[in-house]
Amino acid sequence: MNILKLIQKRYTAKKYNADKAIPQDKIEALKEILRLSPSSINIQPWKFTFVQNHEIKAQLASVSMHNTEKINQAKLLVVFSVADDLDAFQKVVDNELPQARRDWYNQIKASKPEADLKKWFSNQVYIALGVGLTASVALGLDSTPMEGIETDKYRTILNMTTYKPLFAMAVGYGSEDDFNRIEITPKSRRLQENVIETI
Repeated sequence: MNILKLIQKRYTAKKYNADKAIPQDKIEALKEILRLSPSSINIQPWKFTFVQNHEIKAQLASVSMHNTEKINQAKLLVVFSVADDLDAFQKVVDNELPQARRDWYNQIKASKPEADLKKWFSNQVYIALGVGLTASVALGLDSTPMEGIETDKYRTILNMTTYKPLFAMAVGYGSEDDFNRIEITPKSRRLQENVIETI
C-alpha cells in the first residue's frame, strides 16, 4: 500500500480491542523504526519506552487523564521521553556520536540558553511521534497520540532520572465499534488549497 493510501486510512483510535494481541515481530519492527527516526543534526535526544507489562501499563493509565481507558485496552504503550539532564546527555554525545557531530552539538549548546536547548530537544521527539504514527498504520496497527498524561507521575512510575516523558502513543487494534473508525467518522481535514501554498 502506498504512503498516501496509508495516511488516508489512518485514524486516531478511541477504543481498542483488548483481546487482540500484537505479534511481537511488529513490536520489534516499530522499535527499530523509531530508533531510525530523523532529528536535527542527528542528535537523537530521546528514549522510547515500550510498555507491555500489564501492571505498569495500568499504573500509567491511572495518571493519563482522559486516556485511561484507551491505555488499559491497548496492548502496547510507547512513552516518548526527552533528555532532561544535560550533563548526562553530554556523556551520550561524547560516547555515542562521531567527532563531527559532537563538535556541531557542542557549538549549538554553547550558543543557546538551557531552556532553548531543551525546547529544541523536545521538538525532535515530536518528529519521532510522527514517524511512530505512520509506522503503526504501515504495520497494520492502530494508534493514539496522547499529550494528556501526567508527565511527572510517568517519570516516577518509570523511574526515570535523566529523561523526562513528554507524551505517549497507545498501539493495538482498534475496536470494531470505535466511533472514530474511518468507516463511521470519515477523516476531516481542511481543504488543500487552504493549507498548501505553491509558489
